[in-house]
Amino acid sequence: MVDVAPPLAAAVLDRLTTVFGAAADPARGTGMAAYMRDRFPFLGIPAPARTALGRQVLAGLGRPTEEDLRAVAVGCWALPEREYQYFACDWLRRHARICSADFLSTARALVTTRSWWDTVDPLAVHLVGRLVATHPELVPAMDDWIGDDDPWLVRTAILHQLSYREATDAGRLFRYCVRQAGHPDFFVRKAIGWALREHARTDPEAVRAFVAAHRARLAPLSVREALRNIT
Repeated sequence: MVDVAPPLAAAVLDRLTTVFGAAADPARGTGMAAYMRDRFPFLGIPAPARTALGRQVLAGLGRPTEEDLRAVAVGCWALPEREYQYFACDWLRRHARICSADFLSTARALVTTRSWWDTVDPLAVHLVGRLVATHPELVPAMDDWIGDDDPWLVRTAILHQLSYREATDAGRLFRYCVRQAGHPDFFVRKAIGWALREHARTDPEAVRAFVAAHRARLAPLSVREALRNIT
């Protein structure tokens, strides 16, 4: 996706590998990898330290462009250790507002590469969700993703409105949940319950009515999650 990194992106990636590499704790990294089912290697940097080191990496650098964001994200996804992908997710969240609708293709590549909930969820809520809210012409892409064979794209489509609150298109959320109610993947079924539970903060009666109408189709996990905080 990116052949040559722009100067700012190149500086970020150079600092990042230097700073994070120096802070590596292999023993801790082994435990962190085990917690994530050994899907990815870890440097062994806990979240609070990673946040502080991230600020160190970015200190004194200018504001990124969309191309900087793309280059850093792609560069981080090419590195083996998971902390680099976490850094990219944090940086994308911070600057998602500057991204054009074209950035959705990059988001799609990130969601479908090195996929697991720990990166997919922040990308879904804080990058894809922001892109769709800012660029309504991307809504049809979510209608495509909800029917994709990749469960992580399905999860992203379900979760992208998670922070919308009163602006949630409830009809679209409910349609997505019904469409994938019988999905075989745990993370999709969990996402349905999570999205419904979050919408219940805004409209509990609508969620209660939706679950009552579709309980026979929804997975028990989805129902439990959806109704967890509704009295």
